[in-house]
Amino acid sequence: MDKTLQLNFRTMDILVIEDEVKTGKALMRMIQTIRPGSMLQGPLQKVSSAVAHLQQQPQPALIFMDIQLADGLSFEIFKQVEITCPVIFCTAFNEYALDAFRANGVDYILKPFSPDAIQAAFDKLDKLGLYQKAQQPDAALIAKLLQLHEPEWKQSFLVYHHGKYQPVPTDNIAYIFVRNETTTIVTNTGEQYAIDGSLEETSGQLDPKLFFRINRRYLVSFKAIKEVEHYFARKLLVKLIFSTEEKLLVGKDKATTFLNWLDKR
Repeated sequence: MDKTLQLNFRTMDILVIEDEVKTGKALMRMIQTIRPGSMLQGPLQKVSSAVAHLQQQPQPALIFMDIQLADGLSFEIFKQVEITCPVIFCTAFNEYALDAFRANGVDYILKPFSPDAIQAAFDKLDKLGLYQKAQQPDAALIAKLLQLHEPEWKQSFLVYHHGKYQPVPTDNIAYIFVRNETTTIVTNTGEQYAIDGSLEETSGQLDPKLFFRINRRYLVSFKAIKEVEHYFARKLLVKLIFSTEEKLLVGKDKATTFLNWLDKR
């Protein structure tokens, strides 16, 4: 490939759309390390702010985009703005892969993402020569990409309890929450075990068909959900098979997505 084209690609404008500010900044640091000199914008946390930015500013050469944003799915952005640049989706939810590839997606990176995954995404863009307009993958390529990105979901967590290590099967997990920066597993029988890693990293290791992150602090298992009620301000109240210390609430921005997730079972 022409070295001039590669240099232009390394110094291009890149927009990051990610609802977790900490994650967004970590991603931007990875990008800056892999493509030094790139002009980075963001992270933008909402569909509304991304739409406003893309309507008011020149379109970037590349977008890194989370799928579940603070006020809805990022696919809503494409309904309001014509995006002609390539998009690399970074998400903890594999179920949206097909929609991602249909929306200018040229790669689909599952969280927690690594520098190697980001490097591989840039290598793919280099190979395809996508500097101006995204090329729409055909059906065969979409199928191949989905197969390549099919993850192996975690089946158990190794925990240290009372001086011993023991595995906790994911089937036995009712929910996972974070408090004081400590991520804790709660089993179907009420036992609690602290584990390493953030809630976001843990979410990315679990099958999204079985677990749903209802808010920034709680990740719940489908099997543990007893019922869901409407709550104030268009929120949802989630009740599990046993009582919890505090109310488990789904914000209005995620309510529809959560109900759709429940309905798919």
